[in-house]
Amino acid sequence: MNTSDIINLKSIDQYNRLYGLETLHPLVAVVDLKNATTYPTHFTLNYGVYALFLKQTRCGDLRYGRQPYDYQEGTVTSFAPGQVVEVKMEEGTRPLAQGLLFHPDLIQGTSLGREIKRYSFFSYASNEALHLSDEEKQIYLDCLSNIQAELQHPIDKHSRRLIVRNIELLLDYCMRFYERQFITRATANKDVLTKFEEELDWYFQSQLPQEQGLPTVKYFADRACLSPNYFGDLVKKETGRTAQEYIQDKLINIAKEEILSQTRNVSEIAYRLGFQYPQHFTRIFKKRVGCTPGEYRNGSFNITSIT
Repeated sequence: MNTSDIINLKSIDQYNRLYGLETLHPLVAVVDLKNATTYPTHFTLNYGVYALFLKQTRCGDLRYGRQPYDYQEGTVTSFAPGQVVEVKMEEGTRPLAQGLLFHPDLIQGTSLGREIKRYSFFSYASNEALHLSDEEKQIYLDCLSNIQAELQHPIDKHSRRLIVRNIELLLDYCMRFYERQFITRATANKDVLTKFEEELDWYFQSQLPQEQGLPTVKYFADRACLSPNYFGDLVKKETGRTAQEYIQDKLINIAKEEILSQTRNVSEIAYRLGFQYPQHFTRIFKKRVGCTPGEYRNGSFNITSIT
């Protein structure tokens, strides 16, 4: 297969044919690549399905942000429709991974379909893979086994619901495992959070608000070499606040200082902080503080209403 090939992966059968695997269901598959009969070595996948893979490989050569992984267990990577992933196998190696693929049509109209955005790890970068302990790996594999059993069962009126519920169970376990990983990587996470605070202070002290506008979560995630979803989940786990709330808290605190300093009018403060329109600044300030910037400056507000 040519290294420039881009495969638009639109179906489960298309993936199975890529590796010479049998298709049991048109919308979902449990795969074990040790059973693959063909081994493409270098290509790019444009995913049109959801996928999770437990990679049974040494992970010391993967990187977490700027740092190498320090775990040696298998890792789980996950992909969502719209993501493009380059696959490159070392010469002489065979793929060793066990995973699940399911088409968005499978979960349409189900509780999982309504909740799929909650599983933010589908938007994590591949260098933010999930490290599993031996016990967690067994739970992962048990979930795959339950889904595979349903795929091998003759289709009846319960099949789709049971398959989807077992997929949802697997995803819930992965959410739990990621939250555990945030805890076990507490030191690295604290470093990211400290850097976030420093970058946030620097942003508002610089000319960036006037040049680029209000700071975004993506801006700070990029600075930390993390995907926005992983960065947001990390900040939420460490602080109890979303990254956006963290940014807004900083913005409001700076705005309060600026307002009380009496050196700029409200419009000037709004533009300096990155707002395109002063009215937008006033609306956000009132929502967060309980009074307008003018009322805050004049002291004509109820102190108990300030958050």
